[in-house]
Amino acid sequence: MRDVVIVGGGPVGILLGILLAVRGVDVEVLEQRSQPSMRSRAIGIHPPSLGVLEQIGVADDLIARAVQIRGGVVRCGGRTLGRLSFTEAAAPYPFVVALPQYETEALLRARFERLRPGGLRQGVTVLGVRDLGDHVEVATEVAGSGGRAIRARYVVGADGARSVVRDALRIGWTSRGRGETYLMGDFAEAEAEAGADAGGSAAGLPAPGFAASGVPASIGPGSVAAGARGGEAVLYFERGGVVESFPLPNGRRRWVAMTAGLATEASSADLARIIRDRTGVVLPPSADPPSAFSVHQRLADRMLAGRISLVGDAAHEISPIGGQGMNLGWLDAVALAPALARALADPSEAGPALAAFDRRRRRSARMATRQAGFNMAMGRPAGGLRLRVRNALVRALAVPPARGILARAFTMRWL
Repeated sequence: MRDVVIVGGGPVGILLGILLAVRGVDVEVLEQRSQPSMRSRAIGIHPPSLGVLEQIGVADDLIARAVQIRGGVVRCGGRTLGRLSFTEAAAPYPFVVALPQYETEALLRARFERLRPGGLRQGVTVLGVRDLGDHVEVATEVAGSGGRAIRARYVVGADGARSVVRDALRIGWTSRGRGETYLMGDFAEAEAEAGADAGGSAAGLPAPGFAASGVPASIGPGSVAAGARGGEAVLYFERGGVVESFPLPNGRRRWVAMTAGLATEASSADLARIIRDRTGVVLPPSADPPSAFSVHQRLADRMLAGRISLVGDAAHEISPIGGQGMNLGWLDAVALAPALARALADPSEAGPALAAFDRRRRRSARMATRQAGFNMAMGRPAGGLRLRVRNALVRALAVPPARGILARAFTMRWL
């Protein structure tokens, strides 16, 4: 019988496996995929997570491969509304790093393999879980070899928003607020727009040389991430909806645009056209297809049921933009690992330790959901008075003391 079985071998499940393994826990991770996904999903890794990755010996390699994002700029109608520096969020990591998720997962898997050789079992489908009082039984199926029951003292569901573990426990899955849809793609970096801040109105009125849509009339190819400095994220709060841009390694940028519906058939040229129409930025051609996705805010009614816990997207689904979902899941793992180690070492302490985990992490999830909901609301299409009010709010948040508080929020230091 294992001490702990983790269902789900994504970045949250693997990090939890590492944190348990370094504490001497007999842990096994079950992953349905036979091969790692090469899709670049979450890219942002925030300072609290970097501190954890340093503790497990991964941070230096990860930072060496990544791009450091030291701040952000908000723009509308060709003008800069405000700038935010993450250095105001304090050391030791005054930045967010950007790295494709598959590279982050590869570093974590390698570390876990060194700690627990063979501890990650891929190609295993979990069919259900049963808490039998003194242990948990996990029903599994492996292609070509039939079903098998695995026993463990504790089980953790890290199996995503469509969690089999959560469904088996019949834990409620409550929606918070309205959802949105986005189109995301990666493009080569190019030169910044010249004279981006010349003229125009920070209140959101067309600047000289801009059409009524707010699109610059004279920007040509090669103008990318207008107004950005090296290592900055850019948020374009435009009339047609937000466009977000984040630097990536190897001279590329991640672009995300809010859309009116789920654009599953869109091409990279379609995404580039949306970005050009809203911001005036002309992107170079890309052969990589974009990804359309929807964002919903959902919370599990509880993260604990007897000997079974939930972490990551299995417990809370928030916007993945900027790596919010992945980092929130990692912080779940940081809180759960010592609670499980304590429960294993002293069964009389299991109840209080795990209940405290459930209480603290559900509170953090509620805070993160509110923050993500505010971010989505700020990015919705706007015009007239609403646009002016929104831009005035952005300018107010971009000066002290609000700026320092905002820097802490965007680097997830209070979760």
